[in-house]
Amino acid sequence: MPAICGPDYRDGEDFYQLHVVFDDGFVADIFSCEIVMGGVHNWLEVCANNHRMRCNINPVDACELYNQNDGALRDVYIGEKIGTKHGWLKPSPDEDWMTGYPQEIIDFMTAIDDGTEPECGRELAADTVATMYAAYVSDEAGGREVAIPGVMGNGE
Repeated sequence: MPAICGPDYRDGEDFYQLHVVFDDGFVADIFSCEIVMGGVHNWLEVCANNHRMRCNINPVDACELYNQNDGALRDVYIGEKIGTKHGWLKPSPDEDWMTGYPQEIIDFMTAIDDGTEPECGRELAADTVATMYAAYVSDEAGGREVAIPGVMGNGE
């Protein structure tokens, strides 16, 4: 059976693992992949010295459904890139809302209308973009550790 993607296929956004070490020793590991059996799989897990938290971004596991017959759900949307509707499924009651897209747009538009700062703020937005940029730089360098410009106290 031929491969879905050729042997030279490489796209860092299809599967990503980002390991961030903060100045205070706190560590964040972020995993994201969209081309896997079972559909999109994005999650964030925080392991701290006093707690642990998992955030199932997609698929959201607010609901679980077991289905024995694909035909029974033929016309029912379950989730993005789901290959089968047989077995245990994680249907999202409202996929866009559960992933926060409408809330982001409302916050952004409200900030523009009111002339206020968005909920996340400029610093968080800049830190997020800088972190993602550093991930691309690290990927290009074969996974080498790189500093994140302008964040985490490195003075840039």
